[in-house]
Amino acid sequence: MERFPSAAALIAHTKPDRPVLAARPHAAGRAARWFLENFPGEVAYAYKANSSVFLLGALFGAGIRQFDIASLPELEDAATIPGATLHFMHPVKSRTAIRRAYYEFGVRCFALDTEEELAKILEETGHAKDLQLFVRVAVPAKNSRIPLERKFGITGQKAARLLVKTRQVADELGITFHVGSQTTTPDAYVMALEEVRKLIAKAGVVVDAIDIGGGFPSRYSDSEPTPLSAFIEAIRHGFEKLPVGDSCRLICEPGRALVAEAESLIVRVDARKGNDLYINDGAYGALFDSAHLGFVFPVRLVSREPAKDERMVPFSMWGPTCDSIDYMKGPFYLPESIREGDYIEIGNIGAYGRAIASNFNGYGRYEEVILLDEPMYTMYGDARKQVIQNA
Repeated sequence: MERFPSAAALIAHTKPDRPVLAARPHAAGRAARWFLENFPGEVAYAYKANSSVFLLGALFGAGIRQFDIASLPELEDAATIPGATLHFMHPVKSRTAIRRAYYEFGVRCFALDTEEELAKILEETGHAKDLQLFVRVAVPAKNSRIPLERKFGITGQKAARLLVKTRQVADELGITFHVGSQTTTPDAYVMALEEVRKLIAKAGVVVDAIDIGGGFPSRYSDSEPTPLSAFIEAIRHGFEKLPVGDSCRLICEPGRALVAEAESLIVRVDARKGNDLYINDGAYGALFDSAHLGFVFPVRLVSREPAKDERMVPFSMWGPTCDSIDYMKGPFYLPESIREGDYIEIGNIGAYGRAIASNFNGYGRYEEVILLDEPMYTMYGDARKQVIQNA
C-alpha cells in the first residue's frame, strides 16, 4: 500500500483514472484511544461502519478488542481478528446465523426484541446456559441524522415482560438501545437512559449490562456537534441513576465516531456544467450518505493551487452512472475556476462510504492509498480545530 504525505502529493505523483479511497489509520487509532480512555465502560467497534483492514488494524493497535457485528458475513470476517470478542447485536437473525455464531465462532452475546427471537436463539443454541442476551428497546430519536427506533426495539409492558422472560434463561441479561446515527447532542442519551431506568423498575429484574449502542457523531461541513466530552458526562450521569448493581457493565458501540475521519475519497472532475460537477464516484459508490441523506462532506481542490484571491462558490455534484438519482446536492464550496481534469478530496467519508459502495454500471472500483496528514475535520483533542485550508 503506497503512502503519501497528502492527497495533493498523491495527485502530483499520479493522475488516477479510478477514484481513490485514502485511509488515515492514525486518525482511527486516535479516535479509538480517546474512547478507551474517556468512556466509563467497554468499547465495541460497530463493524458495519468500515471493515478496511488498515483501519481495523489501527483500531486493534489502539486496544479495541470487542466488535459489534450484524450479519453472518461480518461475523466470519471479524472472527479472524485475534482475541476478538464478538457481539451479535442485530435483533433479527436467521437460524443458521445463530447456530453458526454459537457453535462455530463462540459467540455468546445476542440481541433480541421479541419473544419469538428469544425462542429462536434458545432453540438454535440448544438452550445454552451461558448466553448473554440483550433486549433491544426503542427510545426517542433527538437530533439524530438517521433515526432508527421505527425498525427495531420494544417498549412499555411488552418490553417489561420480555425482560422477565429473558432473565429466566440468560446467564447475563442486558438492555440495549440505539439513539440514531449522527446524534449531534447528548440529549438523546439522557432521554434514553431515563426510559431504561423506568423500564428496569417496571420489570423488577436484575440487569447485568447496559449497551447504549452507537450514534456518536462526527464533523461535517453542515454539522458541528456538541463535543464528545459532553456526551460522556451525560451518559455517565444517566447510568449512575439506573437501579443496577455496582457490577453492571456499561458498553458502547461507536462506528461513525471511530472511522469517519479516517478515510477520504479523491475524485476527478470529468465535466463541468455551470455549477454542476460531474465526478467519477457518487451515490452508488462512497457518497451514498451525501446523495440520499444530505450529508455535506468537506471538500478541497488537490490537483493545483487556486489563486490566493479566488472566490469559493457552491457546487453540486453528479456521479458517473446513468442514473439521475446519482446526485449530491451539497453545497460543496470549491474554487470558482474548477474545471474538467481537476481532482477533489472529499473528506470524512470513512463511516459507511466504503461499506455501501456498489459496482452498479460497472463502477465501484477504487485505488487505495494511505495518507499521513490530518483529516479535514476532527472531533479529537488538540486536533479538533479545522485543518482544511480553503473552506
